[in-house]
Amino acid sequence: MIEGGGSVVQETRLYDPDRAETRPMRSKEEANDYRYFPDPDLLPLALSAELIEQLRRELPELPDQKAARFARDHGLSPYDAGVLTASRELADYYEQVVATLGGEPKLAANWVMGDVSGFLNRDNLDVSRTPVSATRLAGLLARIVDGTISGKIAKEVFEAMWPGAADADAIIAAKGLRQITDTNAIEKVIAGVMAANPAQLADYRAGKDKLFGFFVGQVMKATGGKANPAQVNELLRRMLAG
Repeated sequence: MIEGGGSVVQETRLYDPDRAETRPMRSKEEANDYRYFPDPDLLPLALSAELIEQLRRELPELPDQKAARFARDHGLSPYDAGVLTASRELADYYEQVVATLGGEPKLAANWVMGDVSGFLNRDNLDVSRTPVSATRLAGLLARIVDGTISGKIAKEVFEAMWPGAADADAIIAAKGLRQITDTNAIEKVIAGVMAANPAQLADYRAGKDKLFGFFVGQVMKATGGKANPAQVNELLRRMLAG
């Protein structure tokens, strides 16, 4: 009506399903036209300031308050904090992961919002029914923090954990996924990659810096993705420089 240039008035309108249109039935001007009247059966309700304050103290932490706390205490963005407090169960799950892990709130947030939520959506599950409990997820993240596995390998471990068969440590041991952190072992792999790719090595040393990514990929491929990425980058730069 407004888009057609008309104005809205107080009235009751009839819908005509045959013509798919509405028509005025009767006008309404004041509240008494609607037969509004006070309910005579409602008793007076007096709430003391003391009672109101008591109820306020008994309130649980509300979503906006929880989101503000996550942003303030955990260093999360407002968006991440909002996602994690979308439901009480998800927020509780996240907090338990952080508490069990003893920190690393951003790492925990990334995994809860990413891999955990992704698998839950895929299987149409609520977080309260996740096969990977907060404690078990914290156990997996602890292996990333202490350098036992890389973030990439952790995703493989998490997928194996999802059926609920074993914890992260058991899967890492059974599949031999422990990250290679021995400097000598990584240097030997790098030396082998350099020897196998003399043309790329010459081009890199001639100034083609973009080939650094090629060498990183070759080293990670040679170690089955198990080499510590930070160590690979550091050792590669030194050894490629000659």
